[in-house]
Amino acid sequence: MREGTAQLIRREDYTAPAYWIRSVDLTFELDPAKTLVINRMQVERNADQPAQPLRLHGEDITVTRVLVNGDSVSFRHEDGQLVIDTLPDTPFSLEIRNICAPDKNTKLSGLYQSGGGLFTQCEAEGFRRITYFLDRPDVMAVYTVTLRASKAAYPVLLSNGNLVEQGELPNGKHFAKWHDPFPKPSYLFALVAADLVAREQHIRTRSGKDHLLQVYVRRGDLEKTEHAMNSLIASVVWDEARFKLPLDLERFMIVAVGDFNMGAMENKGLNIFNTKFVLATPATATDVDYAGIESVVGHEYFHNWTGNRITCRDWFQLSLKEGLTVFRDQEFSMDMTGSATARAVKRIEDVRQLRQIQFPEDAGSMAHPVRPDSYVEINNFYTATVYEKGAEVVRMMQTLVGRDGFARGMTLYFERFDGQAVTCDDFAQSIADANPDSELARQLPQFKRWYSQAGTPRLASRGRFDAPTRTYTLSLEQHGLPSPGQSEKEPYVIPVAMGLVGRDGRAIPLQLEGEAEASGTERVLVLNQPRNFYTFVNVDVEPVPSLLRGFSAPVVLNDHLADADLLVLLQHDPDPFNRWEAGQRLALNRLLAAIGSDEPLVLDAGFTDALRAVLRHPELDAAFKDLTLTLPSETYLAEQLQVVDPQKIHAARESMKLQLAQALRDDWAWAFEQHQVAGGYSPDAVSAGKRSLANLSLSMLCLASAADGDTVWPGRAFQRFKDAGNMTDRLGALSALTGSHAELAAPALERFHALFKGDALVIDKWFALQATTPEKNGLVFERAKQLLKHPDFSLKNPNRARSLISALCMNNPAAFHRADGAGHAFWADRIVELDGINPQLAARMARVMDRWAALAEPYRTSAHAALQRVAAKADLSNDVREIIGRALQQV
Repeated sequence: MREGTAQLIRREDYTAPAYWIRSVDLTFELDPAKTLVINRMQVERNADQPAQPLRLHGEDITVTRVLVNGDSVSFRHEDGQLVIDTLPDTPFSLEIRNICAPDKNTKLSGLYQSGGGLFTQCEAEGFRRITYFLDRPDVMAVYTVTLRASKAAYPVLLSNGNLVEQGELPNGKHFAKWHDPFPKPSYLFALVAADLVAREQHIRTRSGKDHLLQVYVRRGDLEKTEHAMNSLIASVVWDEARFKLPLDLERFMIVAVGDFNMGAMENKGLNIFNTKFVLATPATATDVDYAGIESVVGHEYFHNWTGNRITCRDWFQLSLKEGLTVFRDQEFSMDMTGSATARAVKRIEDVRQLRQIQFPEDAGSMAHPVRPDSYVEINNFYTATVYEKGAEVVRMMQTLVGRDGFARGMTLYFERFDGQAVTCDDFAQSIADANPDSELARQLPQFKRWYSQAGTPRLASRGRFDAPTRTYTLSLEQHGLPSPGQSEKEPYVIPVAMGLVGRDGRAIPLQLEGEAEASGTERVLVLNQPRNFYTFVNVDVEPVPSLLRGFSAPVVLNDHLADADLLVLLQHDPDPFNRWEAGQRLALNRLLAAIGSDEPLVLDAGFTDALRAVLRHPELDAAFKDLTLTLPSETYLAEQLQVVDPQKIHAARESMKLQLAQALRDDWAWAFEQHQVAGGYSPDAVSAGKRSLANLSLSMLCLASAADGDTVWPGRAFQRFKDAGNMTDRLGALSALTGSHAELAAPALERFHALFKGDALVIDKWFALQATTPEKNGLVFERAKQLLKHPDFSLKNPNRARSLISALCMNNPAAFHRADGAGHAFWADRIVELDGINPQLAARMARVMDRWAALAEPYRTSAHAALQRVAAKADLSNDVREIIGRALQQV
């Protein structure tokens, strides 16, 4: 089938390759305008497939020669492939010589130039832009790579695996030869040729082997690599301790590059990173940046086993490596926090991210299962569903088999499949087989519906307490909403971690009907039917159910709890996640009521008193307080509505924020003063939590002061901005000013730019802050348009484009969705412009319109018109056309 000019790829059509490539010897004569690639492969027919021509993938490269067993052969081009019809039946050598032009490659896929250096990005299908190849993940080969280049221009030459040889060549050139002993698919190939410096660390792992760790950056950035190196060391130690997975190469390298479409890439032994997730000093990076570096460094290192040693059979299995590795990096980050409370805070942050990005995806035009059934452009399926929801599926497996059981399953998985390209089914079966008596093993076929069904399941609960019999009956009911291509949904296996809480705060012992005695105060109920009832006995008082503790399943829960019940949970629930959730629900209920009414929002004393109690609580962690007192985002609010009016959502949320700022003014002042961090900067969880709460308090105090015409707190914020000893506090103070006091914000923004104009990542923050400031009278949108013309702005750099365009369109709904349609027109112009430069980046920004059909008028009509404008572009890339086409199907 074809969609326009692009082929629709279906999972059900998978067939193994007709040929295997067993080894690859690559030689590069590196030059930015004209790089020669000599590709020597050892190839053999796949005896399980009928005899057929060899078809190799290739894009934007020029072939100069093709040889089989040393002799030139004829070939043809067909559908973007190089086809060789006549080949030996026995294994043979194939040599292809071709030329590519890195300096012309604005797509940043394949071999490209950045900052004077040459870098690669091959996932998902970038290797075909370097040389002709069977560019698919189930073709795994051993690579030897020789790099030759000008020593003055490219003093550092890196590739995958171990360094075999290096030396001088005539005419000012030099070479380096690398060998990776582990078979890998082409998407894991990498090379770097650049003028870089490295932080190095020798370590000895638990297995007693010595390894060299290196973090390469451009000259001048070496002082910003300490945290990345510490994160890498921690990752190596953690993976060997938690899952007995050791580092398997002599060295492990990270390279930072300023132009990169993603966060980072797990190429075997040579991880290439966006500078955003490597470079940090207290003066230039926030606590969020430090946490992000630790998480992403961990994620890419953990891929060494879950993705590299065992890889995907085909791209439909992408969550096999990504969902599993996101789960692993989340567990790593939680373990690194050092306390149970900080672990809970990390879990809340992860769930908040899931709800704000993945839940809307499940409800939009691009809704797809964790294991998709079809795609036009695979780059469009590097999504929150594959990554974050995929991680939740893995987490549910761990919940159903236990932490030790999951570790046994991981061990069995590696025993069975190390060195192979496999499927999500293979992974799930390994976890189940290692735990034959578990709920997962008993219900595996049904559990795997999480991989095959799109959308977010709905879970409803009701409870009935019967005082005479001292019983409490809980009903749980599930259903799935229709999604594109799936009108009917079968029941899922949903683990519901739960407890019962007395109104006095006591955790009630749990004893189900038929059990001999109570067993603890928390358990996991496994719902596998459309509806089920659970009766608890020996319940002396009417309880409040605490369901889905720790967010034990990625579902939308309607527990029908009244405000009084939520207040009990907010005050007493021993599960930190549900305690936070109760506070969010209390705010959400009031916001949704205001959005659905023409009456102004007026906060009640019960709600403000409850939040004051959280803020003043002597035992709660500062980071937890910050999360609980931060209102649900406008994006999350929109997901609760059938018809979305972004301006009404914005007005209601801003009104609630202002009222909380004013009602708790003295409490915010107390919190600000009490949560100052003395001494040198540290990104540890406790210090970061204090800074976060102090900055929230400062923003609320500035908001309340601005409404009253008082300049004391804005003045203090300006002084804090100038005097701050770290970027977290400096940016927090600047954010407080931009959100409340334009007169002081303007000089502060100028001063910020002047201080950091040479630091690209900090200037990204400067652009993003202005694009995400709460909209007032259209001023934020107008400022964003002006910033397009700023000398520091460039569409060619993904980080910079995201810092302004994505920040505005994706993270500032009220500024983007304008009644005059100007925001949608702005988006359409940028998508068309970007598509000619970097289709992958353009497609990701196009996703902001996934749920345009839910918009109220007049936003819906102008969004539709903008989509049609983009769709009308004749030479639109497959990347963007797939996104726009699916969005327009909502009409």
